[in-house]
Amino acid sequence: MNIILLGPPGAGKGTQANLLVEHHGMRQLSTGDMLRAAVKAETPVGLQAKAVMERGELVSDEIVSALIDAELLAMGEHVGAIFDGYPRTAAQAHSLDEILGKHGRELDHVIELAVDEDALVDRITGRFTCAKCGEGYHDRYKQPEVAGVCDKCGSTDFKRRPDDTEETVRTRMAEYRAKTAPILPIYEERGIVQRVDGMAAIGDVTSAIEKVLASA
Repeated sequence: MNIILLGPPGAGKGTQANLLVEHHGMRQLSTGDMLRAAVKAETPVGLQAKAVMERGELVSDEIVSALIDAELLAMGEHVGAIFDGYPRTAAQAHSLDEILGKHGRELDHVIELAVDEDALVDRITGRFTCAKCGEGYHDRYKQPEVAGVCDKCGSTDFKRRPDDTEETVRTRMAEYRAKTAPILPIYEERGIVQRVDGMAAIGDVTSAIEKVLASA
């Protein structure tokens, strides 16, 4: 099973990708993570990417394609792939087709976690965490049982991400729409795009994704 998982920051894409990895033994291929790992490991592609980055240039599609090609080869044919952050352009979508074909794979589903922008703003701007153990809370949906005291570790120190502001969230949404606009028509024409309600409870989103996967 090979899928592209789409969704703006805060839609729960990372959570669902982790569950797919856990339940199905799939591999999440995040191009950003793969690039950092290749640079750190000083692989041939990593060294090439490092040189480009040190010149202040953007990493080319060819380098990203080489990363994905190498990862699919290392994974073996029986491990499913979750593509995260790639493709973002029509050219990358066609490159992905070529890479998958080279490894005897094909793209089964493009799953988008659909969100309501105003509700997403509310979800993200209200969240905060325990500074000690990382337990998550929300101004409206999940307050500590005892005000100001973490349920899990008893700490009284909490923190918020500085970029969890309405302006930042709406900017992220605009960027997401701009990035997905070029590729969605390609996959919609093939009839493989499925949308699930990303604003639903985590378990309900997982169930919806499982139904999509079972329809293959």
